[in-house]
Amino acid sequence: MRRWALLAAVCGLLGAALPVRAEPPRAYKAVGFLSDFGLKDNSVGICKAAMENVAPGVKVIDITHEVPPFSIAEGARFLAESAPYFPRDAVFAAVVDPDVGGRRKAIIARSRTGQLFVVPDNGLLTLVQDRDGLAAAREISNPDWMLGARLSSTFHGRDVFAPAAARLARGDDWASAGPELDVPGLARLQLSTASLDSQGLRGRVIGTDGPFGNLVLDVPAETFARLGYRLGDEVPVTLAGKPYRLPFVRTFGDVPEGRGLCYIDSRGRLGLGINKRDFSKTYSLGAGAELFIPRRP
Repeated sequence: MRRWALLAAVCGLLGAALPVRAEPPRAYKAVGFLSDFGLKDNSVGICKAAMENVAPGVKVIDITHEVPPFSIAEGARFLAESAPYFPRDAVFAAVVDPDVGGRRKAIIARSRTGQLFVVPDNGLLTLVQDRDGLAAAREISNPDWMLGARLSSTFHGRDVFAPAAARLARGDDWASAGPELDVPGLARLQLSTASLDSQGLRGRVIGTDGPFGNLVLDVPAETFARLGYRLGDEVPVTLAGKPYRLPFVRTFGDVPEGRGLCYIDSRGRLGLGINKRDFSKTYSLGAGAELFIPRRP
């Protein structure tokens, strides 16, 4: 009997010395985070901390926080351009919300690809909807999906969108977030698209390419192709009423430093730039400038 007692004691000591097997980490969905908050204050960090508190270890990928303030159209463009590079079950928290605290709803929408978007209902999903379609949407009205009992009227990024995105990332059932919404009733932007007529192409500048100052145009590559220009051609371009002649080339290094060019950018649109210069600053041009390109003779 004493021998069995001794054996049990030894086994107990050995068991205590063995490491306890930890539970495997939960496989959260990735969260793509986009805003117009900028990086000069702590807003982005606070939102990411709010996500971490709800879903510890969640992977948050910053798309950009330099959307021009209040520019829903730019936010919609950045969001739609980024979504295809994320997993098909990814979650997005996109906060460009000039009407924060007003009558617009905070919503979750699921695209037909399976991605989930936590956004204000103000048109941010227009381009995602046009390309991928939206399968369903819900309002975020359940206080349990928000941060704390006292809701700020000016920082829904922290109090609503961040915790809701984290809940989705950890696998919570979005049906509990709030009532279902009619997808055709969601807000949409009226965005410009280049048009063709017998004379040529009419469009506009819709933004600039990061810090480089290349002009982003509302001209899909296939629309420009219908004008008939080929690589190496000089393209007559009128911007904001002023004429330019720019070679159509593949990339910046195809022209000398300081020379202007037109090219198809990485998002599949016609772009205008200057090799190692800032087109926007050089010619004082930006979003809204009108564009005309005649058909190739």
